[in-house]
Amino acid sequence: MATVGSKYGNRKTNGYDSRREAQYAAKLEALRRAADPETRVADIRKQVPFELIPAQRGADGKVVERACKYIADFVVTRASGRVDVIDVKGFKTPDYIIKRKLMLKVHGIRILEV
Repeated sequence: MATVGSKYGNRKTNGYDSRREAQYAAKLEALRRAADPETRVADIRKQVPFELIPAQRGADGKVVERACKYIADFVVTRASGRVDVIDVKGFKTPDYIIKRKLMLKVHGIRILEV
């Protein structure tokens, strides 16, 4: 029986969805020791969900459409207090582009793409 690979050809690495994401996480960990507060990382959260469109319910209260969510690769809080929502991208899918626009419209958050 053949194994099925990832839809986009990436391989999970050290618990991350891709090698690129694992490398970026290592870079963020190194920035915990940076001198500049704008650069220094105080907190890193991984795979953080944001609801873009709430679940839709019918008259009987049952869910007829699930919520639409965007899951950020990282939410990074800098020592200065600045918060960055980061997505590590190989390429931008049409679904991602729509979710990026919804993040800006619904939450007022601009995603930092690396």
